[in-house]
Amino acid sequence: MKRLQWPSWMPIDPYILLLLGTVGLAALLPARGTGADVASGASTAAIAFLFFLYGARLSTREAVEGLKHWRLHVTVLACTFVVFPLLGLAARGLEPVLLTHNLYTGLLFLTLVPSTIQSSIAFTSMARGNVPAAICAGSFSSLAGIVVTPLLAAALLGGSGGGFSADSLVKIVLQLLVPFLAGQVLRRWIGGFITRHKKVLGYVDRGSILLVVYTAFSEGMVQGIWHQVSAVRLASLLAVEGVLLAVMLTLTWYGAKALGFHREDRIAIQFAGSKKSLASGLPMASVLFGAHASLAVLPLMLFHQMQLMVCAVIAKRRAHDPEAATTPVPPVAASRIAVGTAPRSD
Repeated sequence: MKRLQWPSWMPIDPYILLLLGTVGLAALLPARGTGADVASGASTAAIAFLFFLYGARLSTREAVEGLKHWRLHVTVLACTFVVFPLLGLAARGLEPVLLTHNLYTGLLFLTLVPSTIQSSIAFTSMARGNVPAAICAGSFSSLAGIVVTPLLAAALLGGSGGGFSADSLVKIVLQLLVPFLAGQVLRRWIGGFITRHKKVLGYVDRGSILLVVYTAFSEGMVQGIWHQVSAVRLASLLAVEGVLLAVMLTLTWYGAKALGFHREDRIAIQFAGSKKSLASGLPMASVLFGAHASLAVLPLMLFHQMQLMVCAVIAKRRAHDPEAATTPVPPVAASRIAVGTAPRSD
């Protein structure tokens, strides 16, 4: 029997539809009282398990091998944790004319989260780029983000996030870093099991993120935060994010060329250095922002869908570049990816 697949012409990632449905559920039936306490506890456990799986998946040997291409990885990390935040700080002038304080805070937080892994790999492969470099670059970014993102958030957002303190940083360590390190330690014994059941565990990943979204948006509804957002502000946010993505795609492509990288590496740098991870950003926001997490993650959710749609188009064009005709297809398999779709919403 032929497997049902998401239509290639559909411009929206199906997982984004699930996220939007979860937001709608939280708006109609927000968790309150005891239900909110249960949802919060389950969300905390889901976040810890999510990062445990991240740690168990990351091959230490592959990470060490990837260090040989250190110039590329330093470039991607600089784009993710230096250039992006600088652009986020530059956008402060848009407040309050285009963006409210809370939306700007969410936009700045978006610029601080790590890069994606799966979608960067898929787009790089599709464009006939350096896939092994994309794998390592995404992995290094995610690993660094566990430490760097909270530190940058504490330094750049301060008290404006509604929950930044030494206690927040301790929570990050306990909920994210400790489970990640535990996964790395236990990878020797459970790595094979995770590899064999990666598809099922992928659903666990996504289910955990949906739970985090429901908890965050429920709390936002109860606190009345959503009354602060208007359609005009949302349109302004989308426009600002469109400019942000365009600037990063341009900088990563032509900047990598100026640094002397060849075509395959430039492709990996462009796709790994211009994107932000929904899977890593949502759990961090729920820990750092508390009741304000719903507005904090809204810019990230919108940017995530935008980057998938735009990068899918660019990857298809790159695959038909004259230079690509002489480039062998990368050995690492990647799923066929249509506009707005990705192997997983990372």
